[in-house]
Amino acid sequence: MRKLIDLHLHLDGSVPFSTIKKLIKENNLPEMADLSLRNKLSVSPNCHDLNEFLEKFAFPVSFMQTKENLQMIVFDLLKELKEQGLVYVEIRFAPQLHTQQGLSQAEVVRAAINGINQFLIYQKNSDSTHPDLHANLLLCLMRLENNEEENVETVKVCEEFLGRGVSGLDLAGEESERFAIKNYAGIFQFAQQMGIPYTIHAGEAMGPASVKQALNLGAKRIGHGIRSIENTSLINEIVQDNITLECCATSNLNTKVFDQIDHYPIKSLLSQGVKATLNSDDMTVCNTNLPNEYSMLEEKINLSKSDEQKLFLNAINAAFCSKKEKERLLSLI
Repeated sequence: MRKLIDLHLHLDGSVPFSTIKKLIKENNLPEMADLSLRNKLSVSPNCHDLNEFLEKFAFPVSFMQTKENLQMIVFDLLKELKEQGLVYVEIRFAPQLHTQQGLSQAEVVRAAINGINQFLIYQKNSDSTHPDLHANLLLCLMRLENNEEENVETVKVCEEFLGRGVSGLDLAGEESERFAIKNYAGIFQFAQQMGIPYTIHAGEAMGPASVKQALNLGAKRIGHGIRSIENTSLINEIVQDNITLECCATSNLNTKVFDQIDHYPIKSLLSQGVKATLNSDDMTVCNTNLPNEYSMLEEKINLSKSDEQKLFLNAINAAFCSKKEKERLLSLI
């Protein structure tokens, strides 16, 4: 089994199917046939764009409003990821989306950390032959109307838990001119003052200009960033400044960034010296996982073992984790 690192995985888009079924039963909701439930949670091949894609998150998020559910979801997800061969993962989510039933953002994050800690105890006591899986959380700022106060609180909560289960920030949500990345310069300046590393979603629904805006805000990692390939000077800048792209192939197909996987340019990015990584994005929404992403690209674009080693090394170098953790990951190659 290959050893894998996922730097771009959304918690609300990756709630295990079995966990959703369990939560439906525990909340005394009407049971749904498996096919109907999967249609509610996962996009179809006919998904039109990113906004339709984002609609699939509402149902799982409705369950993610209590400490108990959040802890269970993180724990169950980590068990699945370990079985898939992951050795390190950064799970991202927006605490402000999980306060609908009275939790504070800090309580939301603490519940997710409890899920990680529960998994670490489970892992220590298990007799699995797989290498240990370590996890960190990335807290997402959101592109939403009138949520500046909530975004500021997310930065403060991130600083509170930094190095104790949380390792950085992200900016997620609708990619559009209405929520242009440059509008968030102040919040990222605040994060920089606190010494918090961050990644920014860009270059997915919007083109290379959005990636440039993220770089102007000091991002060293770009969530997706795949459309950077459209601009040679931007690619040169990314290579020169050691910027990492968090590529997510199936997700980009679902949101119609590409119409065929055969056109996915990750090998081209690697050959040009770009620090690309391969990630799952939203396992449940996209109906995929990281082993599937690698197998698919091996078959469709001839992703080689050498390419895969580059992707793994790029992920280690870009991970928001300690030097000790990076050394552990390097020792697994």
